[in-house]
Amino acid sequence: MTRFLSRALALTSGVIATAAVSFAAVGAPLADAEAELQPEPRHEDIGELVTNFIQKSHYRHVTVDDDLSSRVLDRYLEALDGNRMYFLASDIEYFERYRHALDDVVKGKPLDPVFEMFKVYRTRLRDRLNFALEQLEAEPDFTIGEEYQFDRSEAPWIETTAELDEVWRKRVKSDVLRLTLAEQPWEESQEVLTKRYKRVLKRMDQVKSDDVFETFMNAFAHTLDPHSSYLSPRNSEEYRIQMSLSYFGIGASLQTEDDYVQIIGIIPGGPAAIDGKLKPNDRITAVGQGEEGDMVDVVGWRLDDVVELIRGPANTAVRLQIIPAGGLPGSSEKLIKLIRDQVKLEEQAAKSNILTVPRDGREWRIGVIEVPSFYRDYRALSNGDKNYTSTTKDVRRLIADLEDQGIDGLVIDLRDNGGGHLTEATALTGLFIDNGPVVQLRNSNRRVSRLDDPDPVARVSYNGPLAVLVNRFSASASEIFAAAIQDYERGVILGQRTFGKGTVQNLYSLDQYLKPEGDKGYGQLTLTIGKYYRVTGESTQHRGVDPDIPLPSPIDAQVIGESVRDSALPWDTIQTTRFRAGEPLDTTISSLTARHAERSEEDPNYRYLMEEIREVEEARSRKTISLNIDERIAEREAERERALARENERLHALGLQPIESLEDFDEGELPDILLDQAAAIVTDLAALREVGTKPAHTAQVRP
Repeated sequence: MTRFLSRALALTSGVIATAAVSFAAVGAPLADAEAELQPEPRHEDIGELVTNFIQKSHYRHVTVDDDLSSRVLDRYLEALDGNRMYFLASDIEYFERYRHALDDVVKGKPLDPVFEMFKVYRTRLRDRLNFALEQLEAEPDFTIGEEYQFDRSEAPWIETTAELDEVWRKRVKSDVLRLTLAEQPWEESQEVLTKRYKRVLKRMDQVKSDDVFETFMNAFAHTLDPHSSYLSPRNSEEYRIQMSLSYFGIGASLQTEDDYVQIIGIIPGGPAAIDGKLKPNDRITAVGQGEEGDMVDVVGWRLDDVVELIRGPANTAVRLQIIPAGGLPGSSEKLIKLIRDQVKLEEQAAKSNILTVPRDGREWRIGVIEVPSFYRDYRALSNGDKNYTSTTKDVRRLIADLEDQGIDGLVIDLRDNGGGHLTEATALTGLFIDNGPVVQLRNSNRRVSRLDDPDPVARVSYNGPLAVLVNRFSASASEIFAAAIQDYERGVILGQRTFGKGTVQNLYSLDQYLKPEGDKGYGQLTLTIGKYYRVTGESTQHRGVDPDIPLPSPIDAQVIGESVRDSALPWDTIQTTRFRAGEPLDTTISSLTARHAERSEEDPNYRYLMEEIREVEEARSRKTISLNIDERIAEREAERERALARENERLHALGLQPIESLEDFDEGELPDILLDQAAAIVTDLAALREVGTKPAHTAQVRP
């Protein structure tokens, strides 16, 4: 539906990420909806308390005033109608009267303006969905040459109802065409979409006052920064349950975005991570049970209902029909089968292997250690178990095993590692540096503390050629580790600029500060209270960590990452702390970059990846699609022909047999092209050191 429905729920292992609140709570039937949808006195108490917390404890030290009110209004309207498909320009003009009043609302004044805006939104949505249902009374004509603008996020607000009708006529036609291209006859498409639109209407009639309030409070919190948020009592309890129990599922976190359930993260060690086919930003359109169960269309469903479909008993199959990340509405869908299971600790753990790189008549052996997350079993540690699981302990053991087998260099693979325990990031860094500071932390009072290698007397576990491989989904603790390796000149960073999540959050349970009102609580507030800084004094916030040698990536940095969030805290610097860095790698990196560029031009797999990325980027740049069925079929066939030609060009260059159709192509047989590139670069680094071009790691003191 719209962005206000966005809420991320992990499907397994008690992990949950929260975005905006879902208006998915089961509430009263339509007859009671208007009567129930009113602000409650406790909402004013919560608003006042949250405002006090923000002004006293948020890192920005924000003043809740008219300027902030103006930004909150814009964000609230975006949360309700981010794609500008419901409100009219006259509605927006009417709401201008509240532009400088919302700061008073959150300080404890009546919340009537917030609920009034939502009620207008609900009226517009009902009008639109009823109009959409009327459009399904006759089969659309797909021979007409016209286009549908599916991305209206930056378009002007629509002026008239007639213009809105035209937008929605095309929206419905696009929905029907997507099903038609999937070889669904008109009668079935009509039935699927009728159920879908009625489902959205029913969901809107189930909205409760807490849901409206939560959405507004999240608009308020997200104006400060992307990671501050508010959870209502109901969702706070769901968060607690999710954090304390394990569920059988696929191991992915989801949110709703414009009617679609979207993948926002893959949990290390879960079925989706092990299978490897499901990717962040894929959109789920249907779910099927078992090997042959009917595929149930879930477009327009509330998030909780989709979660229930995907969860199920262990060792049972669930099939997901998805639109791949970056695909246009109506583009070819994929079917992915996963076997439900719990997240397995052994699958979350770091793992290693050795890649052989032929070079100059010799087989170079490059060790690879994949670190999916920064984990530590605190329960076992607190119980005195010396064999507790931790990232650092596992990596230390893997390094020893690799060196016993004989390696010429090492790659630490942090791609898609979203972070974890800060203590593990500092301890892991200690395996590669003698001793010293790893990261600095500045709190909301601007006091700076320093976190050092927690085991400074332990000897370095590995002192050979080293690279760290990252991408846009490498975040938080991953960025702290990569930044330290880079700042100490200990190794080279390869890949894509990292996410840029360099902030610290604290969780406040509001029930501890307000007297409970009957059986209703007050929810919880997550607030950003600090920032991380590198030993050089530069923040990892917003900018992330830039690779020394960039590698291509299909992940769109214009959509993913802290820098694309308009309320993200800025990059800045503090004073450099004293640390002992190795000899500068600038000359070495220049040499490695030149060799990589020369080699990649001749690599068929690398050229294949670049062509695939160009194809994806071209699709991303589009904001409209044709509603002419012949044009769409031609586009789809041309896309398939390009994909087939691209694959056969790769196979031919590798001296392999071509394939006759894409059905003969198994993506799982593709090599990990970026990892192969990283191994080749580390081989170059090892070769340079072997001939004495680059001396072993030596220290220099940085003030």
